[in-house]
Amino acid sequence: MNWTPRQRVETALRGEHGPVVPFTMYEQLAPQCETERHLRNRGMCLVRRLSPYRQISPNVKAHAITTYENGKQLVRTIFETPVGTVESRHQPAGFTSWHHERLFKSPDDYKTLRFMIADARFEPNYAAMVAADREGGADVIVRASIGAEPLQELVSGRYMKTETFCIEWMENRDEVLKLYDLLVEQRRKVYDIVAQCPALIANYGGNVSPEIISPANFAEYYIPNYNEAAEALHRHGKMIGVHFDANCKLFAKAIADSGLDYVEAFTPAPDTDMSLADARAAWPDKVLWLNYPSSLHLKSDEEVTRATVELLDEAGTPDGVIMGITENMPPNRWRDSCSAIVSGLERHAELNPQMYA
Repeated sequence: MNWTPRQRVETALRGEHGPVVPFTMYEQLAPQCETERHLRNRGMCLVRRLSPYRQISPNVKAHAITTYENGKQLVRTIFETPVGTVESRHQPAGFTSWHHERLFKSPDDYKTLRFMIADARFEPNYAAMVAADREGGADVIVRASIGAEPLQELVSGRYMKTETFCIEWMENRDEVLKLYDLLVEQRRKVYDIVAQCPALIANYGGNVSPEIISPANFAEYYIPNYNEAAEALHRHGKMIGVHFDANCKLFAKAIADSGLDYVEAFTPAPDTDMSLADARAAWPDKVLWLNYPSSLHLKSDEEVTRATVELLDEAGTPDGVIMGITENMPPNRWRDSCSAIVSGLERHAELNPQMYA
């Protein structure tokens, strides 16, 4: 069988294995160039992340003002509602943004934010996903986005600074939970839309940090939302995962008991508090979709290749394992490092033919 990059990924998502452990990279991290083409020829699959819905807020007026300060683009966005006005300021930075100012400034803004959240309407927007799937072909897998978890939207989304959330959680928790409850209802409106979209897989938020969210709060305010979304997606044969790229040891049991199908962007030690062996033991029935540890990109090519083999040895079996790149890499290293990672995946298969039979 002549395996395509996407077939390798889809096989791993079923908990099985192909000729080698698949290698994926967020599309925005792989500039079109000779190296990118070479990596695709060696089996790399690009991950194209798209939202399967559009949001409409009929009673909120928004307008943006773009300025430049010291050569940096800054976008100030003003939201006007019948009950108040709030604004934010961010700096576009590639596939992400640097937030200089969030919507929430003081408790006086709670009323306006409640109105904004409740006013949102959602409708399917599948055309871009269909086009992406057709244009990307066998080298691309399209991944749908559900959006951030309701509480995580307040922790690291557009509403509050993380520090502000922590203060408000202690001083105005009732008001924070009112926003949370509205965001839960908002997310429920999109579950079926995501479940019926053309993509096989969908991510629900992520970047949850145990340094901020305790295991008890994770179990109370995150897991029920994962499970509700998973139930909707599973009815339509879709898979759901979360971008868990931080320390996960304190959340490991709750994740294991959840309805999630895969743990995406899992970053093994030495960059976090769990090794790949720990993850396999904690989540034996979940697909492990890794982020190659960022610290290792700075090693020599041979060390990167060797570390890749050692990581896969920790997994015990290639079944249900995907090696991914989900973070920015050193600009002067990514070409050689990614090529060395692919060499490591190939070497592991050569050294362990019985595993890949």
